[in-house]
Amino acid sequence: MTATGAPASEGAAPPTGTGPLSTGSAQGDASGTAARRGRRKLTPYWLLLPAGLWLALFFVAPFFYQASTSVQSGSLEDGFRVTWDFTNYSDALAMYGPHFLRSFLYAATATVLCLLIGYPLAYLIAFRAGRWRGLLLVMVIAPFFTSFLIRTLAWKTILSDAGPVVGVLKSLHVLDVTSQLGLTGDDRLLATPLAVVCGLTYNFLPFMILPLYSSLERIDLSLHEAARDLYATPATVFRKVTFPLSLPGVVAGTLLTFIPASGDYINAQLLGSPNTQMVGNAIQKQFLNVLDYPAAAAMSFILMAIILIAVSVYMRKAGTEELV
Repeated sequence: MTATGAPASEGAAPPTGTGPLSTGSAQGDASGTAARRGRRKLTPYWLLLPAGLWLALFFVAPFFYQASTSVQSGSLEDGFRVTWDFTNYSDALAMYGPHFLRSFLYAATATVLCLLIGYPLAYLIAFRAGRWRGLLLVMVIAPFFTSFLIRTLAWKTILSDAGPVVGVLKSLHVLDVTSQLGLTGDDRLLATPLAVVCGLTYNFLPFMILPLYSSLERIDLSLHEAARDLYATPATVFRKVTFPLSLPGVVAGTLLTFIPASGDYINAQLLGSPNTQMVGNAIQKQFLNVLDYPAAAAMSFILMAIILIAVSVYMRKAGTEELV
């Protein structure tokens, strides 16, 4: 019987939402929703797949190949075999220890100089350039449009013995002071440690300026105004507000400068002498001239290990208040 007392029809359909068809439809919708959620979860991994394949092909595979090469022994004529000869590492340190020390000393000096030169320039571009900001940024990255080798050769011309730079420094007796410090010798700049450091500083300066600018440009200027309202001097504003907030750029810039500068060999090859060669020059010589691949691979791993340890310690310090 219906609610009005009339008898219900025997062929009436079941209420909506019940029955096998509606149950199957609900289950299909649920499974479809679950499938879509699963695909959405996998989307980030699909996006990372090209980069992962690239790293696996051009970093992980060469890494293990070099690790295998570093513990081999033999010669090019007889062939190299994996004999787990770890004396390659100790021999490399004993023979090329000065090259490692020289590389890190030159790279650290160039990094400090890049920071001292790049920070004021990045500060100027971020806060004082105004409508000239775009032009200044183009000037910073303009050297990248020229080959690294050509830029270094240009410095060889600039620092030549008959060039104006050497003449001015001679007249000011600056070379006498730098010679006493061991930076130059024989009244010349080429083939000296100073020339190598100058080349490293110039070539890697944009790697310092761009992260610094990016960090400084994000600082809210109202923080400067608030500090001045509290009677802070410009020096105090910089020390308490600007510099601490720009530390991410300082850390990124120093890493981007120090790491490639440590393994560089072009500047030492073109601007230096045999007494100023870095570990990159020794690795190149072992690979291409001496053809001692295990020794070259061992030196490469030692360089990478030292850089990783130094960067890890530096990053831990950068994450504390000790750098503020």
